[in-house]
Amino acid sequence: MSLCGGGGTETVATAAFHLEVGQDRLATLTFDLPGKKVNIFNQAVLEELAALIPQLAQRRDIGCLILLSGKPGCFIAGADVEAIAGVTDPNEALEGIRGGQELFSAWQELPFPTVAAVDGLCLGGGVEIALASSFRLVSDGSASRFGLPEVKLGIVPAWGGCTRLPRLVGLPGALDMLLTGKNVYPRKALKLGLVDGLIPQSAFLHQVREFAGAHVDSKKRPADRADFKELLLEKNPLGRKLVFDQARKKTLEMSGGHYPAPLRIIEVVRVGIDDGMKAGFEAEQRAASELVVGAVSKNLIHVFQLMEGVKKTENRPAGTPRSVSRAAVLGAGVMGGGIAQLIADKMGIPVRVKDIGAEALASGMSHASGLFAKRVKKRRLRPDQAARKMALIQPTLTYDGFERCDLLIEAIIEKLGIKQKVFAEVESKMAEGAVLASNTSSLSIDAIGAETSNRGQVVGMHFFNPADKMPLVEVIAGEKSDPDAVRTIYDLALKLGKTPVLVRDAPGFLVNRLLMFYSSEALWLLDEGYAIEDVDRAMKDWGMPLGPLALTDDVGIDVAVKVAHILSEAFGDRLPTPEWLDKASEPGRLGSKTGSGFYRYDGRKRLDPDRQIYRILGLTPRVQDPDPAQIAERLVLPMVNEAARCLSEGVVRDPGSLDLAMIMGTGFPPFRGGLCRWADAQGLSPIVDLLEEFAESISPRFMPSDSLRAAAQSGGFYRHRWSGGK
Repeated sequence: MSLCGGGGTETVATAAFHLEVGQDRLATLTFDLPGKKVNIFNQAVLEELAALIPQLAQRRDIGCLILLSGKPGCFIAGADVEAIAGVTDPNEALEGIRGGQELFSAWQELPFPTVAAVDGLCLGGGVEIALASSFRLVSDGSASRFGLPEVKLGIVPAWGGCTRLPRLVGLPGALDMLLTGKNVYPRKALKLGLVDGLIPQSAFLHQVREFAGAHVDSKKRPADRADFKELLLEKNPLGRKLVFDQARKKTLEMSGGHYPAPLRIIEVVRVGIDDGMKAGFEAEQRAASELVVGAVSKNLIHVFQLMEGVKKTENRPAGTPRSVSRAAVLGAGVMGGGIAQLIADKMGIPVRVKDIGAEALASGMSHASGLFAKRVKKRRLRPDQAARKMALIQPTLTYDGFERCDLLIEAIIEKLGIKQKVFAEVESKMAEGAVLASNTSSLSIDAIGAETSNRGQVVGMHFFNPADKMPLVEVIAGEKSDPDAVRTIYDLALKLGKTPVLVRDAPGFLVNRLLMFYSSEALWLLDEGYAIEDVDRAMKDWGMPLGPLALTDDVGIDVAVKVAHILSEAFGDRLPTPEWLDKASEPGRLGSKTGSGFYRYDGRKRLDPDRQIYRILGLTPRVQDPDPAQIAERLVLPMVNEAARCLSEGVVRDPGSLDLAMIMGTGFPPFRGGLCRWADAQGLSPIVDLLEEFAESISPRFMPSDSLRAAAQSGGFYRHRWSGGK
């Protein structure tokens, strides 16, 4: 849609850009990349823009230029990640970065004001060209947001983002955006000073035109006056040093030093502020060209590609997804309430929540309400929007209304007999053809649906706790599950903003199965006399968000013990458990939920290890100065060994899916690229040798599997052709 007026226009079109100039000297440049759902800066687009800008600079009939997007819900989604992934030469990277900087500087130097009109997603290079514009306007549409996610790819914003942003929004606000990569929503963008106006989406184009018309032939935007905070913290060396020192300290605490990009961002911003914009641009060039060819960046880009891959139609399960217009949730605990809130929030459809007691229902509704309140507090929702969404959640003690629901998600107690009874009962209460999903974490999907008359409708949909935060959903296909039902749940997970991974019905499914080999080995280390803190510290230093024993406390020692017995029975000698295992889950000592476990707690805050646990288990910590590297090997390599079995059995279809599941479900360090990618980088043959050594010196449970040996002979997980057990 043109914003030009004034009794006639001149039109100039290229492959991705469409220029219209009105007789009123108001011009629009619409970016609409052919054949793509979103606009990105690929090489062809950059070359096209580089040719166009000098032509624009020569025109005398333009008094103000508006940059628009022709893509609904997206302004510009950033640079071409596939191209970034392919860069292996730092000199090639340097040339590309310098070219982008020169291009955006030429945009900034156009002889007339420019207005970046953002209605939708604006990321990376999209933010950087907006920063190089004279003015920025944003709509209040639900898709509108700004973000500089380069840090999540292990690089730095290098087309001027690190240098221009602090000058616009101030040092603290800029560092927050640059170091976290998180999205900034319209209201906060206005508060920060990132945008000059927040416009209702319904009147966006009209008000953009009015704003631009008022700036035809005007001077560029004057520099803002500094406020007291800016003078205190940014206009003097001591204030800047304080901000940078605090940012560096916080970054190291959060990253453990495993991610080089955040520290380089801090340094680049410092150079840009202390030494000027030219020095800042040069610092961006150096940092980005060095980082982009490094292993951490390549691993993070690999993870990004895996995340994007699950959304592509060609990578989704076979089958035709069914429409879901009304949903039901059985079980109104924290998990059930969280699932109901997700459905109401992300899909905007009615959801019935049933439990057998009013107290449980009240608890679930309270949890859902609290989650909406958090979104309001963060300004992601207005109070009236939250109230409307909350009204979609309808609590009930009966099956009333279930006959109109075409989806059920069960989140009740983890006991097979009860789940079987409930599924057989609820099947007749639902709409014809409704999909019945279980949130089970360990029970067989085929067994759960054994007493239903249409077993094909039963699928697993395993959320990880807490459901509102954990990104992974395991979509579990039983032998009897209908492909259409499986595809429905997979697509539903995407609509809920989750990362779905398709797995086959098998003991422990995928994530809990692999995690049990990790957790049980931690118990064996305790059995051998290692201290709780030494085991956990080794894995935190390795990059895991929690050590295995702290994780057991968070899961619940009673739950962990129960799952350990189930999987130990399933996998026999390769997953033995210490004789004292059942002593760990004595009443009142079940982990963080009861205030004591392997650690002591003050509320939810984890304190130091509880020394009484050694007495209860009959153990004595006696290993002095343990080798953290060997602890990590003993905990991670059993997962590598079992990962090969999972792939061979067809529990998961490929190493990429397994890596994604481990990162999203367990916090496996993204900078390592995933379990399989990390193992490939180490070399599977040396891993096989080390497992054989452990099998001889420690226990036969370490013996490498035939599947792992075969993958080693093929050159790695990603090179091996997995048969999937077929």
